[in-house]
Amino acid sequence: MRAAAFAEPGGPDVLKVMELPAPQAGPGEVRVRVRAAGVQPFDAAVRAGWLPPYMGEIGYPRIPGNEFAGVVDQVGAGVTGVAAGDEVLGFSRLFAYAEYIVVAAADVAAKPAGVPWEVAGGLTAGVQTAELAIDGIGVADGETLLVHAAAGSVGTAAVQIARRRGATVIGTAREANHDYLRALGAIPVAYGDGLADRVRALAPGGVAAALDGAGGHALEVSIELVKDRGRIVTLVEHAKAADLGVRLVQGERTAERLGRYAALYAEGQFAFPVRRAYALAQAAEAHREIETGHGQGKIVLSI
Repeated sequence: MRAAAFAEPGGPDVLKVMELPAPQAGPGEVRVRVRAAGVQPFDAAVRAGWLPPYMGEIGYPRIPGNEFAGVVDQVGAGVTGVAAGDEVLGFSRLFAYAEYIVVAAADVAAKPAGVPWEVAGGLTAGVQTAELAIDGIGVADGETLLVHAAAGSVGTAAVQIARRRGATVIGTAREANHDYLRALGAIPVAYGDGLADRVRALAPGGVAAALDGAGGHALEVSIELVKDRGRIVTLVEHAKAADLGVRLVQGERTAERLGRYAALYAEGQFAFPVRRAYALAQAAEAHREIETGHGQGKIVLSI
């Protein structure tokens, strides 16, 4: 199979299309012919040499990517409810930038016909991260949530999830993305000096919780505005979270959650725009774009 992989850690240019052995489905597993795979900052960190501690030792070449959509083409022993030919979307720990991926059958959900491949391939990180974060900080009806980097894929999902729960959402973004945030139901606010005062003016009743997708000054503003630091979650400042008393995202991704939001998208009840789809051979370019930290919507690879 073809895969975008790297033989040693480094910058985006270490990602190359390689011919590698195709994985085979074992008991309880399915193999998926991948049609699209999401691109995340997480993937860029893996490419640079980082591995999450739960992964153990992984040899080279390494294939990044932990979200995908495609067609099941192998079903392992003991699998029920999934068959060859099924269109699915799912999640993994690595290995999604490839023509084939093997995952537990429990880690895929049926792809509704109304969900394009590029949307399906990039959906899991946005909706799973956002809902786990919002569950963790307990956003409730009538409260105000501050979302930093609100125009990105996680921010896009978080705004809509919080609004569906009856919360008011203030979202930070560049001014070019303010109309987009208004369309999602958020109150936009610009980054930069004076941010805390601008948010106070928009939320005279105070800010109950914050989701930090930007780090740095954005996290500092969140700490200034939110009384209970246990109701601040950062997606960026992992090394500082414990010392600051703020949360990291906790909990497990599930196929049920993924399938639920895929269905909402198909029904026109949930927006999840794709910013750009790159070919597999353009994985390095996709990483260069994701590392800018700017732009609305999701970046994906079409395979």
